[in-house]
Amino acid sequence: MSKESRLVYSTETGRVRPQESKPEAPPEGDGIVRLHRETKGRGGKAVTLITGVPLAGAELKTLAKDLKKLCGVGGALKDGVITIQGDQRENLKPALEKRGFTVKIAGG
Repeated sequence: MSKESRLVYSTETGRVRPQESKPEAPPEGDGIVRLHRETKGRGGKAVTLITGVPLAGAELKTLAKDLKKLCGVGGALKDGVITIQGDQRENLKPALEKRGFTVKIAGG
């Protein structure tokens, strides 16, 4: 067995699961949630990017779901960045401030 291989199945115990990783920690930042408008690489369609949210895991996923529902549009959560379809910055700012975040509108 080489040093780079790993055991994935054993006849004695069945499937071998990888080691549990540490719980996901919130990203470190300056504590300011930024709302960006972006069209690059999206065929001219605008999206709103929400960065700097000091939440992680299930809390961040729940926040993304609530914000999409508030705006009535779709979106995604990837690498700690929430993407909301359309230019929704003016709708999202008061909602995030109501939840206790410091919010800045950034970008054109």
